[in-house]
Amino acid sequence: METIGFHYVVEAAGCDPQILADAKKLREIFLEAAKVGRMEVKMTHFFKFSPTGVSGMVVVAESHLSIHTWPERGYAAIDVYTCGTKADPEGAVDYILDRIRAKYAHVSEIKRGIYEDDDTYTHMIMTWEEALRRNGNGG
Repeated sequence: METIGFHYVVEAAGCDPQILADAKKLREIFLEAAKVGRMEVKMTHFFKFSPTGVSGMVVVAESHLSIHTWPERGYAAIDVYTCGTKADPEGAVDYILDRIRAKYAHVSEIKRGIYEDDDTYTHMIMTWEEALRRNGNGG
């Protein structure tokens, strides 16, 4: 089945609140994640909210990586979307989850742009949960 893109939607919990509150650190993590995921960075923007939280995006030639954080809850909403087959979006997701010290992740992989015989497109979703080994916890 041929697809135009892969979109990972991630709910990350049990994350390090200090990292989730640090726009500069998150920018560094996401730039490295793009490199790990074999993506070509075009631009970045990360914004620190007051009193807490960060929203950030890395635009890549293949599409984008983004994060929205709630440090007071240890929660981050993460998107990684890539077009084509050269990039490794799952590798980028794994790198991000490791660096924000997530203890748990609910991941949906959406295969987008699946061509139908009637000249339309659809998508397919696969979802899983992971208990991650962070700080001596998890599976």
